[in-house]
Amino acid sequence: MIIKRIDPVSAGKISGIIGVAIGLIAGVFFFLFSSMFAGAMAHQGSGFAGAMFGGVAGIVVLPLFYGVFGFIGGLVQAFIYNLAAGWVGGIRVEAE
Repeated sequence: MIIKRIDPVSAGKISGIIGVAIGLIAGVFFFLFSSMFAGAMAHQGSGFAGAMFGGVAGIVVLPLFYGVFGFIGGLVQAFIYNLAAGWVGGIRVEAE
């Protein structure tokens, strides 16, 4: 079996979903570290609300950011693959 063409929109969707998942994981870590920082700042008497907002924003912003750029990256990669496959014939895959 030879993969001769990849649908760019399909590849973009998959890359976008993977990006959202990775962004969500990164957002959770960002939230956890931001929360620890907020706790330390609260102990000092300042900065709790700002640091906590940054952590919550990370859970929302990072998945969106990773998802959008993952989608765009998938589109570009599939487009370039299709050009290259036209020149060299694609990727040969053996399956049972």
